[in-house]
Amino acid sequence: MSMILSASVVRVRDGLPLSASTDYEQSTGMQECRKYFKMLSKKLSQLPDRCTLKTGQYNINFISSLGVSYMMLCTENYPSVLAFCFLDELQKEFITTYNMMKTNTAVRPYCFIEFDNFIQRTKQRYNNTRSLSTKMNLADMQTEIKLRPPYQISVSELGSANGFAHLSVGEYKGTGKISAAPHQRLEPVTLPGIVSFVLSLLCGALNLIRGFHAIESLLQNEGEDFSYVIAFFLGTAACLYQCYLFVYYTGWRNAKSFLTFGLICLCNMYLYELRNLWQLFFHVTVGAFSTLQIRLRQPQGKSPDYNV
Repeated sequence: MSMILSASVVRVRDGLPLSASTDYEQSTGMQECRKYFKMLSKKLSQLPDRCTLKTGQYNINFISSLGVSYMMLCTENYPSVLAFCFLDELQKEFITTYNMMKTNTAVRPYCFIEFDNFIQRTKQRYNNTRSLSTKMNLADMQTEIKLRPPYQISVSELGSANGFAHLSVGEYKGTGKISAAPHQRLEPVTLPGIVSFVLSLLCGALNLIRGFHAIESLLQNEGEDFSYVIAFFLGTAACLYQCYLFVYYTGWRNAKSFLTFGLICLCNMYLYELRNLWQLFFHVTVGAFSTLQIRLRQPQGKSPDYNV
């Protein structure tokens, strides 16, 4: 029997489930499909806006729009046109009901769980095709799918269901290539992270300016200590390196950030005679704050198990 088994609404940016139906069976095949759901949720930002994954006796279809993806699981013989019409209805209702600000700022899984009521009603209609009264929409969708068919994701492309699979290179109309092995991505930037980045740049600029002033003073007075110039430029390099560590992932990233903070502290201790206490406090505090933000912004690992 052809039917829709489950559906969910997921945020594209980080795979956070916003709403989902919860009444599907718990067979072995369904448990495997749940793993594929999680893997796809993790890869949504790298995939085209309309895709199909065939997993044997089940198909997973999804569409993405405005930072939100609408996913559904159905039997392999369920018509593709009906599947995407179903997803299109979910998309239109969700966009009408919730604004983008709410979806972008959501932090808890299933914070729009009440949308499940609409998912259930719509699913019942599409599982009883005789009651459907959307022939015009079906015709439009059939034409659209012929002109722009969904990208077919194979199970081999997705890899093993362990949450760490990589997609192979593929082509899709209007979307370009899908990376075979994307670089390790960090978690989304937060407001405190942006503040720490800007303050680190500011400290680096201040050290650089003081360094050039120290060079001028050295040229004018032969008795000046050249080590002050080195301390200022080392402080500049340390601040800029903290900015680099905040933006990009590298090996031993946390250890490097602590060592860089240690260098900042040593430079400011050496420059004790040239700076007042407030200046020293500012530079050390910014260094500590940036180190904390580097520590908090970790690589995106395996998607959390939200029981989708």
